[in-house]
Amino acid sequence: MKHNSAIKRDDVIFRPFLSHISGKINLWVNGLGSAYLLVYSTIVSIFKPPFEHSLILKQLHIVGVRSFRVVLVTGTVTGMVIALQGFYQLAETSTEGMIGAIVSVSVVKELGPIITAFVLSGRIGASITAELGAMKVSEQIDAMIAMGVSPIKYLVVPRFIGCLIMLPVLTIFADVWGFFGGFLISVFMLSMNARFFLNQFRTGLMINDVIIGSIKSGIFGMIIAIVGCYKGFSVKQTAGAEGVGSATTGSTVMSLLFILMTNFFLDHLLYTVLGL
Repeated sequence: MKHNSAIKRDDVIFRPFLSHISGKINLWVNGLGSAYLLVYSTIVSIFKPPFEHSLILKQLHIVGVRSFRVVLVTGTVTGMVIALQGFYQLAETSTEGMIGAIVSVSVVKELGPIITAFVLSGRIGASITAELGAMKVSEQIDAMIAMGVSPIKYLVVPRFIGCLIMLPVLTIFADVWGFFGGFLISVFMLSMNARFFLNQFRTGLMINDVIIGSIKSGIFGMIIAIVGCYKGFSVKQTAGAEGVGSATTGSTVMSLLFILMTNFFLDHLLYTVLGL
């Protein structure tokens, strides 16, 4: 009897736990499948007419033009911080003259794409989720489907293309201002010779670094768009404003995590495997 009661007690403890874990795994697998279908449908829809040029141009303006100011500030401050911190670290080994090369490599290869993607994931990714989530709650997306209009074609594709094109553009813009910020700190605060800084910057900058940074940014842009749209479409109609807010927060967090993980795998692929 004692043995049977112990088994029943274990069942009471572990069954809810196992049920909870299996439910989470099931949700994760279903979410992964839905995300794959969204990516596949988006890529297929890009090449199918009609091509909504006006919607794409609108998203290019929203993603790119409206983000220039925040990217300008972010890129400039990033370059300033790298120059300031790098100078004092290099001074310990009397190699502070290499700060120009350090700024170019750090900004163009890594921090430019990453910081720009972080800023856009909060600004654009969250906006996409909030907009689509509100449309889902108000049944606008259901109305589009009822009228034979594809939500993927008219809602996802323009945002996907906008992020794909404008992220590399904004990253290059951030790189330029990162160089400018590093130049200001190095020359006017750390009293480095301007010509020497420029020579070191050109020495450290390689065309491969610019290409790799642009490739990374394009992939990060796709991640931001897909995650933002996926989380927006995932909002339940009965969730209301609270559900939209929760999805918006989840979209930003998920985008940041995917960007960091993707950056690691891209670095490993490009530098370790391909040797670029």
